[in-house]
Amino acid sequence: MARRGRFITLEGGEGVGKSTLAAALEARLAARGAKVVRTREPGGTPGAEAIRRLILSPPTEVTGWEPIAETLLFYAARTDHLDKLIRPALAAGSWVICDRFSDSTRAYQAAAGRVPSEHIETLDRICVGDTTPDLTLVLDLPLLMARRRMTARANDKDAIESRVVSYHEAVHKAFLDIARANPQRCIVLDASLAADALADAAVAAIDARIGGDG
Repeated sequence: MARRGRFITLEGGEGVGKSTLAAALEARLAARGAKVVRTREPGGTPGAEAIRRLILSPPTEVTGWEPIAETLLFYAARTDHLDKLIRPALAAGSWVICDRFSDSTRAYQAAAGRVPSEHIETLDRICVGDTTPDLTLVLDLPLLMARRRMTARANDKDAIESRVVSYHEAVHKAFLDIARANPQRCIVLDASLAADALADAAVAAIDARIGGDG
């Protein structure tokens, strides 16, 4: 029977470099001989990707999701993602690197969207259960710098990226609060570092907390 894999999540606001870091970690861990599955939320499976499109690019007749409806969509996608990709990969001994997970729902929908935290924690117990991350790397970047990065992107902003500055300020604060409240699981990384330096810091954090062997 394969040893259970490791589950690493990357968290932070928009424009902090999670996707770039996820790709770097995939390459570095694979070079050590680890089996690695890189994925994202919302998304990662066909069903979850379909829900992602509903959330981030709603149909023209939808003027915007109410925060609780948005939360339920995220957990519908997360349930499919866990059942069809994350749990099977972990059971097979793979390392799973996930760009966003439950902490994003806590930051965006609870802290910024003001969905009661108890509702989100209830959904998390039902949908996630004990499939919690072994390590969460929180990428911290001043909001002004993050917004400059977002502006430099060629693509249009999605429904969440385009929300008002105060919303993203609340998200930024929430991620730091989550990290402080969960020091055994979360490590905050300086996302203003160059990509290679940030990857070095992330690998060092992985080695220190959970080991980096395959």
